[in-house]
Amino acid sequence: MTAPSTSFARDLQFRIEYGLLRAVVGMVRLLPLETATAISAKAWRVLAPRINPKRHKRALANLAIAFPEKSEAERLAICMTHWENLGRVMAETMQIDRLVRDPSRIRIVSEPLFSRYKNKLGPAIGVSLHMGNWELSIWPFVAANANPAAVYRSVTNPYVDQYLRWQRRDLYPGGLFGRGKVGEHGDDQKTARILTDFVRRGGRLGLVCDLYDRTGLDVPFFGQDAKTQAIAAMIARRVGSRIWMSRCKRVGTSSNFEIELMELRVPRTKNISEDIRWIMTEMQKQFELWVRDAPEQWMWSNRRWS
Repeated sequence: MTAPSTSFARDLQFRIEYGLLRAVVGMVRLLPLETATAISAKAWRVLAPRINPKRHKRALANLAIAFPEKSEAERLAICMTHWENLGRVMAETMQIDRLVRDPSRIRIVSEPLFSRYKNKLGPAIGVSLHMGNWELSIWPFVAANANPAAVYRSVTNPYVDQYLRWQRRDLYPGGLFGRGKVGEHGDDQKTARILTDFVRRGGRLGLVCDLYDRTGLDVPFFGQDAKTQAIAAMIARRVGSRIWMSRCKRVGTSSNFEIELMELRVPRTKNISEDIRWIMTEMQKQFELWVRDAPEQWMWSNRRWS
């Protein structure tokens, strides 16, 4: 059976790509998790700057914006360690189902907040940043049996897209909402409506909110305005949901993690636009503090400023 609305040649390409992915994943899964992540970290440190010099230069440029007081050598050291972290994330992604089935690897350090609200969450949005292994930032909702869903960028290859969804079924039991033209939901506006309805009905939704968004609002981040996705703030303000900010921090170089939680107040004044801007500004302030605390674990190679 071919993928819908594709030619035979295109479908064959998709199937070959999917087969190659499964072969690579199979080899990685033959190794113990810590061994696989160590090998991947070393490979990414050596290869990533050479294979993708554009992203390497972007990472150094972003570091110069965030840490002008640091020397070039210090910023380069952070950049190279950030590549190692991404290498570990890649290997962990291929064993994500095994990782989440070993809860001893994930510890919620904000226990008072978690214990107080885990059984009375109501509608809730979890927002996180690309730090540590950011997919695990949703873990508090999973641990609270809150049946969370999340938003992710759909993959063009439908076979790969379906496989990635299936592999994350334990982490996102409420499902994955795909952004883009592939997946269960079409364009971004339609996705936004579906997400709003999902949260309004009592759903718990995970979003990563630290990337450049050309249609976003300008919000200060490390002293410079950065266009930032507003959907989490807009939904929370509209439906009156709770916002939990979550950071996943890697412990050393292992595949063990600490999850830190913070409650972000959602104002509901007569000025909706100012309420949304306040939420986003406070969110990015906290992200900046978390990045300063562990800069080597943030994804500097992604676009953040225009």
